[in-house]
Amino acid sequence: MTSERFSGTAPLLVGIMPRQHPEVLQTATSLAARLGTPLLCAYVDEASYLVEWDPARSAHRLSLHPDADDTEIRTLTTELKTAVQAAVDELPSGSGRVEWTLRTLSGDPARALGRLAAEANAPMIIVGTSERGFSHRLAEALNGSVGAWLSHHQSRPVLVVPYRMPAHEDRP
Repeated sequence: MTSERFSGTAPLLVGIMPRQHPEVLQTATSLAARLGTPLLCAYVDEASYLVEWDPARSAHRLSLHPDADDTEIRTLTTELKTAVQAAVDELPSGSGRVEWTLRTLSGDPARALGRLAAEANAPMIIVGTSERGFSHRLAEALNGSVGAWLSHHQSRPVLVVPYRMPAHEDRP
């Protein structure tokens, strides 16, 4: 992992979340390695809201659940960092080294990713499709699709990585 100031080119932005299907990070790290571009990974905490936005520093947030805030976010951040580093480590030898960093954002995932992409001047935003199942379809119907919102409300290309497990198989 590196500092948020990357050397050279602007980073690819990838939206990540806990227990996300691995194809999203595999695709993002592979693409970053091929392009020789750093990777800016972003997790959006929907259980908090933005109270101040300062691109020069960071977003200031307040939790909707203040009792479970700091410890859970630190644990989650550690899990996400481990997942990103594992995806980087799985790159084939000779692929090149991928610089990466992780940002935790607040609020609506699509809008937060759009703001971060503008701030970082990311040439592309990479997100995954939602999981299959009734609860995920219901959440998407109520909240909307992150990939669809991004593709309609900002000017950067959006790569939506599909869930590759065949529909008739259960997820392990």
